[in-house]
Amino acid sequence: MKLPIILVAGAAMTALVACTPAEDISEPDTQETMTTENNTVEWPEATPPSARKDPVEITQHDITRADEYAWIRDDNWQEVLRDPSVLRQDVREYLEAEVDYYETMTADLDGLRQTLVAEMRGRIKEDDTSVPVKDGPYEYFTRFREGGNYPIFGRTLVETGEEQVLYDGDAEEGDSPFFSIGSVSNSPNHELIAVSADRLGSEYYTINIRNAATGEQFADEIPSTDGGVVWAADSQSFFYIERDDNQRPKRVKHHVLGTDAADDRLVYEEQDNAFFLGLDKSQSGEYVMIYIGDQITTEFLTIPASDPMAEPTLFAAREQGHEYYPDHHGDWWYVRTNEGDAVDFKIVRTPVGETARENWETVVPYEEGTLISSMTTFEDYLVWSERSDARPAIVISDYDGNQQTIGFDQPAFAASYSSGREYDTDTLRVYYESPSQPQQTFDYNMASGERELRKTQEVPSGHNPDLYVVEMLTAVADDGAEIPVMVLRLKDTPLDGTAPVLLYGYGSYGAYIPDSFSTGILPLVDRGVIYALAHIRGGSAKGQQWYLDGKLDKKMNTFTDFVRAGEMLVEKDYTSKGEIVIYGGSAGGLLVGAAVNLQPDLFAGVLGAVPFVDVINTISDETLPLTPPEWLEWGNPITSAEEYAWIAEYSPYDNIREGVAYPPVLATGGLTDYRVTYWEPAKWIARLRDRAEGGPFLMRMNMDAGHGGSAARFERLEERAHLYAFALKLWGMEEAEPVSHSE
Repeated sequence: MKLPIILVAGAAMTALVACTPAEDISEPDTQETMTTENNTVEWPEATPPSARKDPVEITQHDITRADEYAWIRDDNWQEVLRDPSVLRQDVREYLEAEVDYYETMTADLDGLRQTLVAEMRGRIKEDDTSVPVKDGPYEYFTRFREGGNYPIFGRTLVETGEEQVLYDGDAEEGDSPFFSIGSVSNSPNHELIAVSADRLGSEYYTINIRNAATGEQFADEIPSTDGGVVWAADSQSFFYIERDDNQRPKRVKHHVLGTDAADDRLVYEEQDNAFFLGLDKSQSGEYVMIYIGDQITTEFLTIPASDPMAEPTLFAAREQGHEYYPDHHGDWWYVRTNEGDAVDFKIVRTPVGETARENWETVVPYEEGTLISSMTTFEDYLVWSERSDARPAIVISDYDGNQQTIGFDQPAFAASYSSGREYDTDTLRVYYESPSQPQQTFDYNMASGERELRKTQEVPSGHNPDLYVVEMLTAVADDGAEIPVMVLRLKDTPLDGTAPVLLYGYGSYGAYIPDSFSTGILPLVDRGVIYALAHIRGGSAKGQQWYLDGKLDKKMNTFTDFVRAGEMLVEKDYTSKGEIVIYGGSAGGLLVGAAVNLQPDLFAGVLGAVPFVDVINTISDETLPLTPPEWLEWGNPITSAEEYAWIAEYSPYDNIREGVAYPPVLATGGLTDYRVTYWEPAKWIARLRDRAEGGPFLMRMNMDAGHGGSAARFERLEERAHLYAFALKLWGMEEAEPVSHSE
């Protein structure tokens, strides 16, 4: 059992005045020419929105900085998350003017975007169905209909083969401008389902209960949750997490069916704003588990699923820097932990009822450089995922210590497993894919070692893996660290320095970006673009130490690693200077924003999706939803002058180089995004226009969505097409034709 916590920053500062309204933007009549190292790009001549300067001075640690665009943040932002219509009018006019300016500047790309969407859509099996997952008498599945944007959740009665639809996402969407399904969770007796949905994009999910057989919806309705539900064993009640007005998951509550949600019992409330909550159930099904954690510390409380009114029991007290993740097995708890300087984690066990750390005994010892990233207990087997030097593996052990490893011999690939819904089983669901190989789903028999191929991802428009080369290159960092860089390219793409490159990265929170198959990237690769994924420090591709070497006072390693990856591709003649477009989202937006400040002439362009770029202001504002937990990732600039200096060195908004030529930048944002609030990309683009030369600097703001953009699968393709069409224009490849996959 592993509960990941996603912490990606919010944003900051106060607000005042106005802007140029949308109707003041001139229509294009002549062409503006922008010259890069290798390409000449023509843009319409249009006047960008005028973001009024109204400087607010902020002094920290005797250092004063001015924020000219603080007014773009509406002080009413918390209410905007719940009701976007209350956004202050001058801010709305400015954002809408940016939308119109973006559309004017990229109007010539409309046909290319439609082509890209058609290509990406052609690679999707529109009526796809998941491999079903067994749970007692049923097999549960999800399925899409032809042309549908949202999944259908259903099940089949194993004994008769009778199929039943539980929740139809397309039908449930209605006329909401935004719609996202949180979860569809069946009760242990399979008679009820709990469903949750967000209709604003602010990630406040409302939970409803339905009769699984008839679809009847009960009166029970629980608003302002994180969307998840954990049922008690008797199917008469469930646990959930309530978010507060700052979007923080703060309270675990217990709801009894048929009662008013306002009267729900408070099970646990976290007082420390740096700690967030999560909920899960042990694989055995015997315990409800409350996760409490920040970036470096975890704590768990447990409740018997058969006794939901019981007070939660502390598993092991939190100690700063200690992470542990337990799962139950019979008379024992097994725990994945970094106890005792086990940086890459080990596995221990402890008796039920004696879970304090002094009772822990090692089962799988710590091995430096091999990260144990997840762990699950089954009746007869202990299973874990591990990763070394960016190569994943799955290890299966019986409780006597006899092990078998599922690995794959490829330069770069992704391998993972699903714990499924059953505890007493010999079958492990395994997934394998590579950047050129569509995903394969196997059922692996843990007793015999045999594997059954259940599904290979279908690409309806055709896909020939033999057209591609997948490589794992190495860039050398300034301090000698070796950075893995995955490359996907066509076999006949010349390696003479002429190929364009899309360089992607993330590099924060210890997140690992797997070397997986993506139909979305293929329209670029099939046109001769080389796709490169840099496994930089700040992520965990090479273990937990790789993460630790890219955070806090070592955060600059993340950005210099990324630049070094780009330089390596030039040195090896995969591309040339001025032919690399860099792409990152959220904290990856911070990455590309910092990288372009470091070396703007290396890049042809920047794609910053919901970019976290206003770092000093955000991490200095503890009222924002995610700021207190973030201090452990970036440092606390409020209390420490030294930590303020760390952030000041790289914060993209604060380090734009005045008078220096920058490549074109496209930033995206979402009005109801509480993770990276809308004003971060807006302020960044405004300041780029004011201080930097070059560009253009564009922003595409989604006025009807949050951090992830649209949750509708085909609308997501349109969002990606905007980014990719922008990049193709920078490379002068608007007319490029993709390679054929026909025999």
